[in-house]
Amino acid sequence: MDIISLLKTFGYLGVWTALFCEGAFIFGIFLPGDSLLFPIGILAGQDVFNLWIMLPGCFVAAFLGNLAGYEIGKRWGPKILEKTKGKLIKQDHVDKCTDFFAKYGPFTVVIARFIHFARTLVPFMAGMTGMNYKAFVIYSAIGALAWAVGIPLAGYLVGSLIPEGNIDKIILPLIAAIIVAAALPKIIRWIFSKISEKRKESSR
Repeated sequence: MDIISLLKTFGYLGVWTALFCEGAFIFGIFLPGDSLLFPIGILAGQDVFNLWIMLPGCFVAAFLGNLAGYEIGKRWGPKILEKTKGKLIKQDHVDKCTDFFAKYGPFTVVIARFIHFARTLVPFMAGMTGMNYKAFVIYSAIGALAWAVGIPLAGYLVGSLIPEGNIDKIILPLIAAIIVAAALPKIIRWIFSKISEKRKESSR
């Protein structure tokens, strides 16, 4: 099944469910996020989806997902973290989220929207650490607007410029480019960590 047929099959409800789950549940760390929103916008630009139906649903799903993630973290955070540590949740990810909170404060909730693992962990950790709920709600709304509305809009602008009939040739390379761009920082960090380890070993 090609990507267009797949997204058509998922439809509005499938997209919204994925966005909600990514913020609400720990297993959401495996969901596509950015690589889903941009193609959806492209397809809206090709009149496959109605943008003005899709966007409000994306915003609501992303926003409510964050609120659910906060409640789960508040009620069951420590137990879930203990059971999943090293499996679904890596300590490195937890440390980075903690650093984000220390450095950026509540604005971390907005920044996290654009970082793959943080989209899932930050709402969970905000609830677990008792972040002020009113501030969390406000920054979650801002983040959902910037991410779940902004990225599809960017895709829509691209999609409206693609000549009709050429979408199949363009959408897959675009999705691949998004995935590579998201993974690139992690790959670079891994390379530098290996170089650092080798230097330490050679200096002994």
